[in-house]
Amino acid sequence: MSISAIFNSLEKSWERDNILLNIKKGLGTDEIVNQFLKKNERQIKELNSLLKPEDIELLNQVEKLSTCESKLINEIKNLNYLENNENHRIMNKKKIVSSNRVYFDKISLFMINWSNKFVVIALLTISAIALSKQAWA
Repeated sequence: MSISAIFNSLEKSWERDNILLNIKKGLGTDEIVNQFLKKNERQIKELNSLLKPEDIELLNQVEKLSTCESKLINEIKNLNYLENNENHRIMNKKKIVSSNRVYFDKISLFMINWSNKFVVIALLTISAIALSKQAWA
């Protein structure tokens, strides 16, 4: 059997949809790989005997490519997590600021109303005192 025929056979055996189903069922990655190796043991041994040093180097490059893709997926996932976390933090900060703003708005509104009333009452009291002093004089 040729290398390409073995690769095609192994590729058909390694269906991504089935792998994802196994992951969703709770199987670990080691279990999935070990099952694949047991199921395809004869073909893998034959492939191993046919591989040349340059083929091994190609497999190393494919492994590095898979590692890069895995890291990229992880980074995207982390960015999404960090972005969601940052958005959550900003929203919480806005809630605190807006609740403080409401608090200060209420205080300033109270002070404006209270101070206006206080000034009016103070002026009326001063006027009443002044008028009463004039009346007694």
